[in-house]
Amino acid sequence: MDKKRSAETICIQGGWEPKNGEPRVLPIYQSTTFKYESSEQMGRLFDLEENGYFYTRLANPTNDAVAAKICELEGGVAAMLTSSGQAANLYAVLNICSQGDHIVCSSAIYGGTFNLFTVTLKRFGIEVTLVDQDASAEELEKAFCERTKAVFAETIANPALAVLDIEKFAALAHSHGVPLIVDNTFATPINCRPFQWGADIVTHSTTKYMDGHALTVGGCIVDSGNFDWEAHKDKYPGLTTPDASYHGIVYTQKFGKAAYITKATAQLMRDMGSIQAPQNAFLLNIGLETLHLRVPRHCENALKVAEYLKSRDDVAWVRYPGLQGDQYYELARKYMPKGTCGVISFGLKGGRAAAGEFMDKLKLAAIVTHVADARTSVLHPASHTHRQLSDEQLVEAGVDPSLIRLSVGIENADDIIEDLRQALEN
Repeated sequence: MDKKRSAETICIQGGWEPKNGEPRVLPIYQSTTFKYESSEQMGRLFDLEENGYFYTRLANPTNDAVAAKICELEGGVAAMLTSSGQAANLYAVLNICSQGDHIVCSSAIYGGTFNLFTVTLKRFGIEVTLVDQDASAEELEKAFCERTKAVFAETIANPALAVLDIEKFAALAHSHGVPLIVDNTFATPINCRPFQWGADIVTHSTTKYMDGHALTVGGCIVDSGNFDWEAHKDKYPGLTTPDASYHGIVYTQKFGKAAYITKATAQLMRDMGSIQAPQNAFLLNIGLETLHLRVPRHCENALKVAEYLKSRDDVAWVRYPGLQGDQYYELARKYMPKGTCGVISFGLKGGRAAAGEFMDKLKLAAIVTHVADARTSVLHPASHTHRQLSDEQLVEAGVDPSLIRLSVGIENADDIIEDLRQALEN
């Protein structure tokens, strides 16, 4: 097909193109290693002189097919799977940052990523400056310095549900000669494709909507191929100067637009090993086949639930970007006109104490750490995912201490609303 395929078709048929007599469905290549007849050929594989498979930590046919599907969904040039979304975000940064470097990061991000960047990366010698993503471009400019190597944010923040102004952040990043890395987990490429708005690298926790069934933990990094590393070669010597561990190859010269993902695979995955298991990639692919069907239902249900919660006197506030009147409604319409996600944040007039009492009375919605799968679930971030943060840090991350994160599933919306009603009124 010369014409670019639609998301619906990619979800079903992307990544795996069986040849004559091969399995119609993507198989699980459940093998750690692959056999070759020639020692010379194996050597060429290790030298990155030839494409092929020799050890699953570096590459596996099942994983590559699923990564190719996600890459096509996002409109990128290359992608790699990781063992988790956290690993994806870590690798995305470590691939271009090292000791002494600096990144600019939105403060409205997932608590685990917040801790990864502000605590763990600090131990690596990488400094992070947190910014209010709603601040003016002039104010955000102050966060950059000569050592800045990347900008990081989420399309829809978890759980603050702040919508990123992608064009604003892309323009800022590019004016300083650095890429914009965007975690697109909540929106998914069904609702938002950040590359179309200037983002350079996209990450995913595939554990969420992409898997969709709370079965497998995983992550993915996708490169747009648009950032010109050579134009800023002094900033990114890891990509633009010889790599002694591979006989002096220069990634940008040898691999062109695939340089970033090739380096992440050949260096980081080789040395740190956060590979996604082929069995998990196989299950992820099954989830991806219905992503285009599930995401609209999540959004439809979430809007109905958000409108119901907003109508109640005992609910203090509701945040859902798809809800008219929401702070991020206009940005959501710009970047995600088909819908945002299935997650709602809200608070009760009883505050933090009332949150726990309410959640304990729910019958259909389960209290779980997970979010963004087929089943409705609920969490109090201040007590759970963001427990390591102080009240001041919670506020900085856009997480009110009373905030309840409701992940609306694809059950009947009336049943979900009835469960909320009885928990609020009993």
